[in-house]
Amino acid sequence: MPKMIERLSARKVATLNTPGLHADGNGLYLQITTGHAKSWIFRYSIHGRTREMGLGSLRKVSLEEARRKAIEYGNQRDEGIDPIEERRRVRQQHLLERAKTMTFSMAVSEFLRDNRGEWKNAKHAAQWETSLATYAEPKLGNLAVQAIDTNLVLSVLRPIWSTKTETASRVRGRIEAVLDWCTVQAYRSGPNPARWRGHLDKVLGKKSKIRSVKHHAAMPYSEIGGFMAQLRERDSVSARALEFTILTVARTGETVGAHRAEINERERVWIIPAERMKAKKEHRVPLCDRAMEIVQVAGDGLLFPGAGGRPLSNMAMLELVRGMTDGKYTVHGFRSTFRDWAGECTNYPGEVAEMALAHSIKSKTEAAYRRGDLLEKRRKLLEAWGRFTLHSQQIVIPLSVGRRS
Repeated sequence: MPKMIERLSARKVATLNTPGLHADGNGLYLQITTGHAKSWIFRYSIHGRTREMGLGSLRKVSLEEARRKAIEYGNQRDEGIDPIEERRRVRQQHLLERAKTMTFSMAVSEFLRDNRGEWKNAKHAAQWETSLATYAEPKLGNLAVQAIDTNLVLSVLRPIWSTKTETASRVRGRIEAVLDWCTVQAYRSGPNPARWRGHLDKVLGKKSKIRSVKHHAAMPYSEIGGFMAQLRERDSVSARALEFTILTVARTGETVGAHRAEINERERVWIIPAERMKAKKEHRVPLCDRAMEIVQVAGDGLLFPGAGGRPLSNMAMLELVRGMTDGKYTVHGFRSTFRDWAGECTNYPGEVAEMALAHSIKSKTEAAYRRGDLLEKRRKLLEAWGRFTLHSQQIVIPLSVGRRS
């Protein structure tokens, strides 16, 4: 490679502002754009073809380093090696070596780190981690992600697909997400072996055909009065939280996260912010007389605090229900109890009950025209529900949640 006098100097490189290519020698050029951005270009010819190779911006590559690279790549060209193709080959080899060291367990850890902030709460992230650790990592954990194929994914899913279908479906989706992340990070290439449509759906049976969906066990509304009477006789935070949940037909997570700042006592409304709702939309809950009595004696911060001032455990109310009903019913099932009562014992339109449950409107047309949230109609419905749960029984109602000074 013929040597050329080095035309540029560090000072000249720093002061030049004229757009274009400024030669230094040995095929090295300083490129200046119309916006005065500066970078290095190596121009060379090989096999009758002229090529330009970027060497980096002036901010990252000095004149001395650019000259060294130009000589190195010029020597490759003289040996019949195309510098651009050789750099591409080296990078690909580096990616392959990198992929060999990335195991599925390592990928799960990094995926969780990158995506934890998008999930609703720590419990959701823990479910991801636990399910993959339980079902996927025993078979995939120590394998390089590039080596994971369809048969390996099936070895995880087949043993639980017919017995734990819902869990298996979630595990499959989580494996797919982790492997997609690996592809984006260049740890693997090719189709995702855990994808469902047009792939695993041809091998594994559809969930709907394997087993029917198991709904939350719901107490018949004819029994709710007696149950609520027993519940009111219990003097504990979990009992008041459960009673409040039933009266407001809320979800467990909404109740355990309830804060006094969300309560408008003058309007008798509990305003649950969007970030705590399943549908990610603010929900206003009218409070009946008994619900307001519970609020009045509840905590000044969290309405139903657990140990150490933390929110009440998600399991506290469920364990209480199981203990009181010999394991027959669940907390979530009381929402179905309310819906059955509203449909069979009242004349309120179905959409009022559905909005009380904070269910999304399935009809896109109806949703487009629905401007309000039927608050006053829901207030009357929940007041009627509150009266119904009393069941005309004369009982002593303890109100010693005792968290207000």
